[in-house]
Amino acid sequence: MAPTQPLGELQLAIMQVLWDRGEASAADVHAALAERGLAYTTIATMLVKMEQKGVVAHRAEGRRFIYQPLLSAQRVQRSMVRELRDRLFGGDVTALVSHLLSTHRLSRDELSRLKQLIGDAEKGERAKPEGGND
Repeated sequence: MAPTQPLGELQLAIMQVLWDRGEASAADVHAALAERGLAYTTIATMLVKMEQKGVVAHRAEGRRFIYQPLLSAQRVQRSMVRELRDRLFGGDVTALVSHLLSTHRLSRDELSRLKQLIGDAEKGERAKPEGGND
């Protein structure tokens, strides 16, 4: 169940709260995103829209709805990077990686990790996603 379209900035911020906490009420999400200055109703409305989209689900706890993410962070990342690769780089992975390398300063550790990933790919080993399982 991948999102049919990439998640927007607010949707991603809400998902990050849910991924970090495992589940949260609209009030919890609102408090976590307080620095954005959004109304509680904006968060609640967005959660309803995200549920309709199949990205989150809720359970009732008294009068409160507790939301859980239905998609893992890795799944959303994969979907959004695929969209980025296809739309901006015509599906060319090399062009995407070349762009990233030419526009970001990398530390020796990051370069070493990338070399290891390339070596693993040459051996036919699948790269392990950062940050958990899908």
